[in-house]
Amino acid sequence: MTMHPFSRRSARPSALRAALLPAHGTACVLLAAWLLTACGSTPLPPWPATPTAPRSAEQPAASRPQALPAPTGPAAVSRPLPDHAPLVVQGAGPMAAPAVLPSAPPAPPPYGAAVAARFPEPPMAYSTPGLRPERRAFTTNAELGQWLRALADSAAQGTATMATTATTRARVLTIGNSQRGEPIAGLLLTRAAGTDPASLERSGRPTVVLIGQQHGDEPAGSEALLVVSSELAQGLLEPLLDRINVVVVPRANPDGAQAGTRVTANGLDMNRDHLLLDTPEARALAQVVNDYRPILVLDAHEFTVAGRYLQKFNAIQRYDALLQYTTTANYPEFLTKASEEWYHQPLLAALAAQDLTSHWYYTTSTDMQDQRLSMGGIRPDTSRNVNGLKNAVSLLIETRGVGIGRMHIQRRVHTQVTAIASALRSTAERAADLEQVRSFVAREVSAQACRGQVVVEAAATPTRRELDFLDPDTGADRRLSVVWNSSLTLRLVKARFRPCGYWLAASATAAVERLKQLGLQVMRIAEPGAMLAETYLETARESGDRQDVRGSIAGNAGILRVQVTPMRRAIDAPAGSFYVPLNQPRAPLAVAALEPDTQNSYFANRVIADLADIARVMAIPALVFDETE
Repeated sequence: MTMHPFSRRSARPSALRAALLPAHGTACVLLAAWLLTACGSTPLPPWPATPTAPRSAEQPAASRPQALPAPTGPAAVSRPLPDHAPLVVQGAGPMAAPAVLPSAPPAPPPYGAAVAARFPEPPMAYSTPGLRPERRAFTTNAELGQWLRALADSAAQGTATMATTATTRARVLTIGNSQRGEPIAGLLLTRAAGTDPASLERSGRPTVVLIGQQHGDEPAGSEALLVVSSELAQGLLEPLLDRINVVVVPRANPDGAQAGTRVTANGLDMNRDHLLLDTPEARALAQVVNDYRPILVLDAHEFTVAGRYLQKFNAIQRYDALLQYTTTANYPEFLTKASEEWYHQPLLAALAAQDLTSHWYYTTSTDMQDQRLSMGGIRPDTSRNVNGLKNAVSLLIETRGVGIGRMHIQRRVHTQVTAIASALRSTAERAADLEQVRSFVAREVSAQACRGQVVVEAAATPTRRELDFLDPDTGADRRLSVVWNSSLTLRLVKARFRPCGYWLAASATAAVERLKQLGLQVMRIAEPGAMLAETYLETARESGDRQDVRGSIAGNAGILRVQVTPMRRAIDAPAGSFYVPLNQPRAPLAVAALEPDTQNSYFANRVIADLADIARVMAIPALVFDETE
């Protein structure tokens, strides 16, 4: 038992941590009277202008890598995998003959030759089971698993012949199963001494998690991640493993991929499920992030090319790639800065070097009368935003693909590979700086408990923008002036004084379990006591649907929209009830889940049954706690 909630520090020590944090900064388990002093705010560290030399806990100084593999081509531009043309990227090893897959004849293309000519084939060909010229179907889940196992076997053979910790190790991960029992497979690639999370931690190298095909009808990301896996295991990207570890999950939604649908088997959009965790697929990804604590999470998707754009604007999407990083309330400022300067800007340069066009991610509503364009959402429900609130850089890479079948598939995969390779190189180049930033951010977020304001709800900012499309008949550029909802500047809708934590009734076990799956610490109250709190007085209620910028979210079961007024008073805290402290690095996720009057909250989505089962704790409670397992 402990007398106080404590913050499980998720920040890995960095070479510069001693200069940033006092020696007692990792404790924060002292008496309540000392808690805020021990976790006090610290000055911002200087922003690194050039990459800091990486550290390695396992390699002696003489053997540590001193330089990244230098890309060819224009200086300071990350090139894609092949640096000469043409190059066929071969597979991981011999593959079984593909199963005969029933598939409908390809649908007619949504545009003609003039538009298609704007997207020529890349100067190299990529080879995966699903990219074979004779194939109609993309890589099956069985083929995907075989591909990853072949890479792991090849790496194991190399390790057996080389007695050195610098050897690449690869391990197949089964991170979970889909709703129909399909394995969700991953591949861990590292040059650490072992492949378990503890060995990766000891290596001193940050970890990257790459995710593909959360939406089943977006195949290019999955195919590209098979290519990237091969190149990390035994190809042009392998030297990056001197500085980073990589976990690749090529297909997060096997059921949707098999059916060719956006949603999971039960009709849910899993990329809106990363706070609620209703699907086993989203829970599996959450566990991967908890186990490996990535500094970067990259999510590979595809966007609609014609469809609503053709209907609304008589235009075709022009860009090869649409990009966005975390844009949600309470995301640390330094991580936004790192996302923009260390990732987004190099991504633009890498794509441009391959004559690939790019822009900020945007979409449009399914309402045909709504002419607005909106950047990716600002709510804490997507992989991009939820993983950002876990103190990672979190990137969305979208390529043109939805609604065009196998058209331009080599170019789509080439775009994904180019973007992913750029992000991996950025992580390797900035590994030490990223660890410094994460260490600072984890401490700073924890120190904010009981202080200042926290944003409960925000909104995008409406502006106007000139945006280029393609004429569907001639293929020529066509510039349109559109209403543009920007996620880069958020408007405050609702803020409250930041509590010290949240109290949950003993009956709120479903909420407790999901909070722990998000990587949050939850304490069980061992002995009854009292605490100063704010309870919620309901002032209005209506039923509704969860919404995103596209419209109603697929699979939504309806939510309770409430308006509340916090009322301060002393409350009893019975033994067996729970306390969620905010002096922990992922505290903004607790705010997102537990403030009841937002559409993603656990109360709105009926994970918490009654407003009386939750309260905002406004002073450090002097209670006895057990930490829940």
